[in-house]
Amino acid sequence: MKSKFEFAKRLIKKAGQMILQRLSDEFVIEEKDRFDDLVTSLDKEVQDFIVAEIRKNYPKDAILAEENNLRHSVKEGNVWVLDPIDGTINFIVQRDYFAILLAYYEGGQGQFGFIYDIINDRLFHGGGLFDVYMNDERLCAYQDRPLSRSLIGANSGMYAQNDHGIRDFIQQSLGLRIYGGAGISMGHVLTGKLLAYFSYLQPWDYAAAKILGDKLGYVLLTLDGNEPDFTHRQKVMFVPKIKLPLITKAMRDHESQ
Repeated sequence: MKSKFEFAKRLIKKAGQMILQRLSDEFVIEEKDRFDDLVTSLDKEVQDFIVAEIRKNYPKDAILAEENNLRHSVKEGNVWVLDPIDGTINFIVQRDYFAILLAYYEGGQGQFGFIYDIINDRLFHGGGLFDVYMNDERLCAYQDRPLSRSLIGANSGMYAQNDHGIRDFIQQSLGLRIYGGAGISMGHVLTGKLLAYFSYLQPWDYAAAKILGDKLGYVLLTLDGNEPDFTHRQKVMFVPKIKLPLITKAMRDHESQ
C-alpha cells in the first residue's frame, strides 16, 4: 500500500504543476447540465493525464471520475476516485480556491485520500493506514470546542433555503463561511478552521475527505445520517463525530416544527 500511496502523492503533485504552468492560459469552457455547471478543457486534460498514469502503473484498477463518464462502483475491486479541478467556477473566475481531489478504495474501504490546494501548495494526505498530514505537518484529531466559538461552511443554496435546519444551526455559531469548493472547505474542517461543512456533492467531491476525516474523528454522512452511496449527488455533512448527536437533534427539531 505504501508504494501506491507514494505513487499517488507524486502524481497529484505533477498534476498540480501542470495546472500552475497553464494558469494564465485561455481555456475552452463548456456548460454541462446548467449554466453554472462548467467544465474547462484543462479539467479534461488534467483528468486524462492522471487516468493515463494510473492505468499505466495499475492496469487492473478501476476509476470513478467527474469527466468523460468514467463510472465504477467503489465497492467493486480497486478504485481510484478523482476530481481533476474541484471548484471549477472558482478556477475560471478567480484562479484560486480550487483543488485536485484523489482517493483510493479497495472493496468499498477507503485506503488513502489527497486534497491538493494548488495555489497555496497545501497537500492534505493520508487516511487508512497512514497518518494525516498537511504537507509535513501531522494533523491532530478533532479537539472539541463549543458551537458558539466556531465557524461553519455550507453550500449557499442550502443555507438560504434552511435545508434540514442548517441555517438555524449555523446561526448558533460565530458565522457562515462559503468558499465555493468542497475540497478547500473540507480542508478547513481538517485543520480546525471550520467546525463542519454542509453541501450537495458528487462522490468525487467527498471521497478523499471522507478517508482523511475518518482518521481524525470526523464523519461524512448524508443529512439523514446515512453513509453516502457513491452513485449520485447527495446532500452531505462533514462533521466531528462527537458533534453528531447535537447536529442530528437540531435537524430533527427543525423537521418537527
